[in-house]
Amino acid sequence: MIPYFTKEQVSTALPYAKLIPALQRAFTEEMIAPKRHAHTVSEADSSSLLLMPVWQPQGHLGVKLVTVTPKNTDVPTVHAIFVLFDTKTGAPLALMDGEELTLRRTAAASALASSYASRSDARHLLLVGNGSLAPHIAIAHCQTRAITDISIWGRSAEKSEAVARVIREHAEFPAHIRLHVVEDLAIACYAADIICCATTSKTPVVLGDYVKAGTHLDLVGGFKPDMREVDDALMSKVTVFVDTYAGALVEAGDITQTLANGSLSKSAIVAELAELCAGQHAGRKSDAEITVFKSVGTAIEDLCAANLVWSRQY
Repeated sequence: MIPYFTKEQVSTALPYAKLIPALQRAFTEEMIAPKRHAHTVSEADSSSLLLMPVWQPQGHLGVKLVTVTPKNTDVPTVHAIFVLFDTKTGAPLALMDGEELTLRRTAAASALASSYASRSDARHLLLVGNGSLAPHIAIAHCQTRAITDISIWGRSAEKSEAVARVIREHAEFPAHIRLHVVEDLAIACYAADIICCATTSKTPVVLGDYVKAGTHLDLVGGFKPDMREVDDALMSKVTVFVDTYAGALVEAGDITQTLANGSLSKSAIVAELAELCAGQHAGRKSDAEITVFKSVGTAIEDLCAANLVWSRQY
């Protein structure tokens, strides 16, 4: 029988102290990750099916299957499962909870990028958005920077308080870090060294006027061309790093829209994660630079995480 790894088992196998350096290695290894497949299942309810394949010539092959059903009410709108195979034989090895795997690898990639793009003395982290990804992002960033304060902003203060509780109770969260739920986004942005946006907004949330010199912005939420988390004014003065050129330059509205309207020049997009991890680009150049990491997700991260889950058991 093919084993199934539950959410709890995936979580236990992927502590950020282990996952982040594993991702750093994975981005320097030979992995093939074709463009994700997206299919509309039903026009009536906007449901869709996403398939993300990836493989190592010597090692494992995997596919993440994601269903998105926006009109669900009694069950989550997104479900995901990861299937791991042996590349050489094609034999299936395991099924894994894809939602927990995705949350953890996404947060770990952001924290990895921050180790190159944020200031080394960054201490104050701001979360913009209070969804399921927010606690993971906060905890992961604490692994790569000596964070002392985390502020949380969202359209619902009640949800932000709930995120704060989840963070505070998390086994990987350093107890000395102060948590703040904030109401004024502009003031919170100006106080932050690192701003992490994880929203599904189609209009800019963080504006250029909010952000001071030396800030690093982690843009996770806008994964479609019609989504925006920051405005043109901000993108006109930043240095941009991406998870992959192939994904971010096609799927990320914060990049595709600003390239199209001229507020972002292509020369401002200086490196992808593989180049940072391989030492081909040094990352941030000065303490005054405003940097952006834009991610839309790559199956390389999924397979790296799945390999860790598998290796813990076998």
